[in-house]
Amino acid sequence: MSSLAFYRVAIPFRQRFKHGSAERSHTQAVWVEVVRDGVTGVGEGCPREYVTGESLETAERFLMAHRRTWESDFETLDDMTTWIEEHESVVDANPAAWCAVELAYLDLFGREHGQSVEEFLDVPPVRGSFRYTAVVGDSDNETFDAIVGRYRQMGFADFKLKLSGDMDRDREKLALMRKHEVPENQVRVDANNLWVDPEEAVRHLTALDFAFFGIEEPVAVGQLDALREIHRRTGCRIILDESLVRARQVELLLPDPETWISNVRVSKMGGVVRSLDVLARTGELGLPVIVGAQVGETSLLTRAGLLAAAAAGESLVGQEGAFGTFLLERDVCEPPLMFGPGGALDADALGLASRPGLGIDITPDRSVLQPM
Repeated sequence: MSSLAFYRVAIPFRQRFKHGSAERSHTQAVWVEVVRDGVTGVGEGCPREYVTGESLETAERFLMAHRRTWESDFETLDDMTTWIEEHESVVDANPAAWCAVELAYLDLFGREHGQSVEEFLDVPPVRGSFRYTAVVGDSDNETFDAIVGRYRQMGFADFKLKLSGDMDRDREKLALMRKHEVPENQVRVDANNLWVDPEEAVRHLTALDFAFFGIEEPVAVGQLDALREIHRRTGCRIILDESLVRARQVELLLPDPETWISNVRVSKMGGVVRSLDVLARTGELGLPVIVGAQVGETSLLTRAGLLAAAAAGESLVGQEGAFGTFLLERDVCEPPLMFGPGGALDADALGLASRPGLGIDITPDRSVLQPM
């Protein structure tokens, strides 16, 4: 029998991060620890009201409601996957909270078997170099210019920008991208559901006169016909984030796979198992994949994102996250999982494929953990 402990974790950011849906100055995460016979597994999830419909309060209620069942019943991976299948709607309503639980048990199972999580799940190992995207929030022009300049000095090639919806402001930011000689087709934008209808979105995007690689969530979540219209009139692929959170939604993309790029965020999807299911189905359609991240993820969710990126294989066209202590005042392991020059993270140097469980030694400052 295992024993679970739940925490809220709040680590300050080195600088505030702003986009169309929120502004953050610290992490907002659920932290789960599971212990069995002296072996510990750890998991993290990031509930977001505007992404998953969760708050820290709803996450806590979910965790407390099911903890005794998990502690007594999760002896094996089959036990856990059976629970997921039998409680699909429950996980749908609490994906980030469940992600933290699942990650903790996967870490535990891997450590108990002396296998990496990938080996334990029989999925591709995390090996080689992973290259991350430079993500720039909706800051003032001076700050924006400085951040883009630093990214370029580090050798970043791919960029993701947060649009504001203000024409002059967005044009000024794109002018700064040109100033720093960033190729237009290596820039994607996240509109965070800024516009009410496709006409409004097309008018704004066309006026920007910029050949984006992709446009993420320009209108309300789930408006696939409106998104199709935006793609038809702009010629730009649509990146599905909040509009693609379950494997069963992939069938809605069957008529026109050339329209879409999927954004897989492990916390948003409801954990690793469900992320792998989505990747398998989008892979059948030949959809390009971006492995995304929540702002403020620690190295723990960065590690989960690496699993998803390895599983995506040749479909992977972008990867976000791995900010580590570039964004957080402190991380939860040493060394943190974070990108270096060129946005690269060398998984081989960290030995992630050969170490048991998630393969990172978690040593959080307990002062940032608040028991639930």
